[in-house]
Amino acid sequence: MSNGAPGRPGSPGVDLAATSAKIVIAGGFGVGKTTFVGSVSEITPLTTEAVMTQASVGVDDLSAVPDKVTTTVAMDFGRLHLDKDLILYLFGTPGQHRFWFMWDDLVRGAIGAVVMVDTRRIDEAFAPIDFFEDRDLPYVIAVNCFDGLMHHRAEEVRDALTIPSSVPIIPCDARNRQSTKQILIALVEHALRQPSFA
Repeated sequence: MSNGAPGRPGSPGVDLAATSAKIVIAGGFGVGKTTFVGSVSEITPLTTEAVMTQASVGVDDLSAVPDKVTTTVAMDFGRLHLDKDLILYLFGTPGQHRFWFMWDDLVRGAIGAVVMVDTRRIDEAFAPIDFFEDRDLPYVIAVNCFDGLMHHRAEEVRDALTIPSSVPIIPCDARNRQSTKQILIALVEHALRQPSFA
């Protein structure tokens, strides 16, 4: 676990006059959630990465991510000043199904979610999408372009995921701060367009 800690009102770097919002970063196992939070957070992110053990053999599919040796077992946490008046608190979910019992607590109070998608394993996005749709939580799709290329058009991804045309689908590089920041901006704008914010 890293030494990063959430900022508290009155602590350095936290503006008491700013508005804050909670964002959830979700998706399947090994899709890049921890990398996303780490690339965009202005503080050292708090992570709960643990070394994968023999217990995961036959449970976690490593075929698309053979070099993966750690996994999130609770959550990732980061913070970003989107501008001087808005602070985003980022909560990355664990990807494996056996840790999903924590998701309800992690999404409580969130204004929206980023669902990260690896098009090589697009089926892993269905459960997170269903989760947020069941809770009427606005979400955007971030297609993680692992090799720098988006191999499918946005409309092909939309058709495969059977999601409404109102849901933004955006290519991203989870390692690149500017790319991940644009995803968060798109989510905030999308959430503000929802009837609950009218």
